[in-house]
Amino acid sequence: MGAVRAWVVSEPGPIDSRPLRVVERADPEPGPGEVRVRVRACGVCRTDLHLAEGDLPPHRSATVPGHEIVGTVDARGAEAARFDLGDRIGIAWLRATCGRCRWCRSGRENLCPAARFTGWDADGGYAEHAVVPEAYAYRLPPALDDVHAAPLLCAGIVGYRALRRAELPPGGRLGIYGFGASAHVAAQVAIAQGAAVHVLTRSAPARELALSLGAASAGPADAGPPEPLDAAVLFAPAGELVPVAMRALDQGGTLAVAGIHLTDVPRLDYARELFREKQLRSVTANTRADGDEFLQLAAALRIRPTVDPRPPRRGRPRARRPRRRPDHRRCGAGRLRGRAA
Repeated sequence: MGAVRAWVVSEPGPIDSRPLRVVERADPEPGPGEVRVRVRACGVCRTDLHLAEGDLPPHRSATVPGHEIVGTVDARGAEAARFDLGDRIGIAWLRATCGRCRWCRSGRENLCPAARFTGWDADGGYAEHAVVPEAYAYRLPPALDDVHAAPLLCAGIVGYRALRRAELPPGGRLGIYGFGASAHVAAQVAIAQGAAVHVLTRSAPARELALSLGAASAGPADAGPPEPLDAAVLFAPAGELVPVAMRALDQGGTLAVAGIHLTDVPRLDYARELFREKQLRSVTANTRADGDEFLQLAAALRIRPTVDPRPPRRGRPRARRPRRRPDHRRCGAGRLRGRAA
């Protein structure tokens, strides 16, 4: 067996403490029904940062993060026949489900109690090789190049599910709170489908990006949108924005809260923030059907995430921790690494 380089979460903590370190590991071998890919690009998702910083409790020690993976199949396990050697595929957050529970049987596998996730329950893409059950990998449309396809595999898919959960009507008015990786992809989808998108974020550069993508308006979250909203999606992990967004909804509107981590939500005022049949919903991961549908739509609509490509770290692993590390202030813009480590 050969050796590969990988980044692992050594001891979760603040990003400034550099919780990731470079290690050398045995090359992973695919098991039955699995394929191995040589990683060509892997995105940095906010969930990876939550894991590294300790907001999400680790499910195993020294996990390799990364679940926005684009690579080419270079090995197949027994009974793996869905992909050929050399095929370009994507690996996303959802890695396995039981297939037997009532959630799986009703098309809601994202709620499966036995679900497993890439970069949390099993090693992810901050490495030269990654292994995945072939049933949970995606065949990528040729129109999506490696670097721009990577963030679509989580930020894009989850953002798309959040749009669906928000029940945005055709030609409706959508509010987006926070404007990072998922948000700026979801905004492009909504705009391409005829919605008026109002972006609300404290980041001035993010507001500029939103306007350049065709948003109808962009301003600070506490200023409120210029018109009542039919639907809204909260991408920022800030619970204090929930009542703000609920007040901005028109009657019958829906707020979908995306993301795996959220700070505490203040007490809601029923009359101002819930009455008149407003709805508050959460978003939990995605189904494979969401992913297949979104990736085809992204190719058709020519969705282009904003990315900041970075080359992989060169040289042999050392005892000290790497100098470069994910920057939570830039993660939302879709920062990428080619092959982590």
